[in-house]
Amino acid sequence: MATTNEKIVEQARVDQVIQNIDQQIQQTKQAIKAAHQETRAVEQNYGENASINRYEIDDIAESRSALEQQRQLVARASENEDILKRQLATLQELRKSPYFGRIQIQEPGSNEVETLYIGIASLMNSDKTDFLVYDWRAPISSVYYNGNLGKVTYDTPAGQQTVKLVQKRQFTIVDGQITNMFDTNETVGDEMLQAALGQQNDQTMQNIVATIQQEQNDIIRNTSSDLLVVQGVAGSGKTSTILQRIAYLLYHAKESLNADQIVLFSPNQLFSQYISEVLPSLGERNMRQVTLTGFLKRRFEGLNVETIFDRYEQQNQAPRAGQHFLESTAAMEAVQQYLSELQTGQQQLSFTNINFHERVFFSAQHITDIFNQQPVAMSIPDRLIRTKNILIREVQKRSRQEAQKDWLQKELNQIDTQAIHRLMGKHTIDDFPDEQAQVRYLARRLAHQRLRVVADAVYNNYFLDFSSQYADFLHHLHWPAAVPTATRHAIIEQYQHAIEFHQLPLMHTAPLMYLRDLITGNGQNRNFQFVFIDEMQDYSSAMLIYLHHTFPEARFTILGDSEQALFYPLQLPEQLLKTVAEDLQAHHPKLITLRQSYRSTTEITNFAKALLPDGQQIHAFIRHGDVPTLTMTYNDQEWAAQLTKLVQQELQSLPTVAILTKNQTQAQKVYHALYRKVSTLSRLTSHDTKLPHRGVVILPAYLAKGLEFDTVILADVSQQSLGKQATGLLYTMATRATHRLSMISNGPVSDAFTETATRQLVVSREAMEKGE
Repeated sequence: MATTNEKIVEQARVDQVIQNIDQQIQQTKQAIKAAHQETRAVEQNYGENASINRYEIDDIAESRSALEQQRQLVARASENEDILKRQLATLQELRKSPYFGRIQIQEPGSNEVETLYIGIASLMNSDKTDFLVYDWRAPISSVYYNGNLGKVTYDTPAGQQTVKLVQKRQFTIVDGQITNMFDTNETVGDEMLQAALGQQNDQTMQNIVATIQQEQNDIIRNTSSDLLVVQGVAGSGKTSTILQRIAYLLYHAKESLNADQIVLFSPNQLFSQYISEVLPSLGERNMRQVTLTGFLKRRFEGLNVETIFDRYEQQNQAPRAGQHFLESTAAMEAVQQYLSELQTGQQQLSFTNINFHERVFFSAQHITDIFNQQPVAMSIPDRLIRTKNILIREVQKRSRQEAQKDWLQKELNQIDTQAIHRLMGKHTIDDFPDEQAQVRYLARRLAHQRLRVVADAVYNNYFLDFSSQYADFLHHLHWPAAVPTATRHAIIEQYQHAIEFHQLPLMHTAPLMYLRDLITGNGQNRNFQFVFIDEMQDYSSAMLIYLHHTFPEARFTILGDSEQALFYPLQLPEQLLKTVAEDLQAHHPKLITLRQSYRSTTEITNFAKALLPDGQQIHAFIRHGDVPTLTMTYNDQEWAAQLTKLVQQELQSLPTVAILTKNQTQAQKVYHALYRKVSTLSRLTSHDTKLPHRGVVILPAYLAKGLEFDTVILADVSQQSLGKQATGLLYTMATRATHRLSMISNGPVSDAFTETATRQLVVSREAMEKGE
């Protein structure tokens, strides 16, 4: 334990560092002001050049080049200003808490002990000659996270280095004042972790750099695996760790990697907003974020794609055999086989007409004839490119013909002077020998402009009928014996019926996208270097294969908890790694399992783990609190009264109360029971993007995944409410609570309550006795 005198010395150093930070803040503010003036000047110059040269410049290519150079100058000036603003934000964060750790190390063969301080970012003195604070991501900082006192080895760009760790000290610094300070031999002392975990939750996730555990640090600093699978129990810090991993990767490969080359697939929009402040708090830009729903929406423009939430709301039984097959590895392999049959002519491509002014411009048969004339030895995407080139040339030829037709001459006579100027481009009246020549030129330009819609249709493959092609694939598919013939026909009919109404069931999305991409040779993005997938148990094998196809150059990090599988059958972590490694053709896969749960109190974690068959593998962090409660009611009136009572009790001590339900139907029931009795009440759906700051928030379990709340009420845990096979559902909901968990069962409790789990509860039978 550090002495009082040592604390005085350490506080004096904090004061000195803050004084240095204040100087740098002032310098950075002045630099931002100068950068902003430069950005304004460059933008003004760009605007003037863009407007002056729009029609007068002689060479269009030269004009575009000059404007592009101006755009790049604007972008660079703006980026420089953004960098300075991020530096200012980092300095302001450092001012509140300059560092959280100190290590004293001794190099081999040296008697000198070096003292290093660890914080969220590097900080040098005014002369730029000495580090006042080392970035937590620096190679030497791993000694703080991984090392016990004594000999410690850590990785550097030059290879492994060994030092002796003489002392490790941890700080809690709030607004420049040391509130806690102690020496420890552990990665992060329990005292610091207890304090961090005991705080009330905010509406956004906080960074965890001060409390990173050794097993989390192994995930963060992994740079060798092309597939990293993180199986972590609820509350083990999976998502926090992954966000710190992203920050580490951006630091580790700063010369070759930027935030735009990293994408994170989040479970829902609420979660995306919840984690949005972590990377900025570490001085980094946020990576790209997308939900699977958003990704599919962009891939299927014009179609209403069923979401995994829609499907969960509409059917509560396990996936049917046909659905399970279409979302399996075997279905994606069948797509590849079908493409081979298209290549050899055993199956035929489905083409459709391209229309113009409600008339056929290119018939499907004409396109088929052109495609069939291309060498069979060529790949289908290459044959399509040649077909498109021929069609484009035909569009150009038709454009010249249409320029002489009456309909176009009439339209030309009706357009205004401004439109005439746009058609003229760089030309003037003096460039033409007579008026007839000018009219012919304008007619050709207008015809080209009007037929651009046809050229765009060719370019975008609108002549390929992918809906019919996929239906043909389903008809020729070798279905497994587990899928009866009647079920196969029903699936195909349902698909065709849905497509007619511009809808697409989720089970078809991965094989359809894969088929479309393999036919066209499109759909891949080689710019992304890292792909992160949260809640991996919510992704089918087919979807994971498609995402790997979409991002072929990326390394994948996927994380989740197999016990929280609400949408697909549960898979053991080892089997999951084997399956995913094979599907993604990984060369260096690695599985890291996190079994320590930090989120909830010991009492809540003990209850949650008692629900699971192998729950003994979950280790509860020792942080005691209230024992979870279960209240029995036996009719809706009692249930509503008890729910209201619980909510009002919780609101007396906490600003926010979360009520979790199985689905939206039950969430609506809760809302109606409370809306006249609670002043601030919110019911969240998959369209919501933010958590409310206070009051009562009602949401279904699938939207709460990844989130945490100080106090959680499970609205109804009866057998009738949760249904069969509800262990994963109950476990998921219970583990959202950090401090208090209350449950109501309106009728006999769910079969998911094991005898061991029930012993972890305070059960109230007042209502039951009253009912008797």
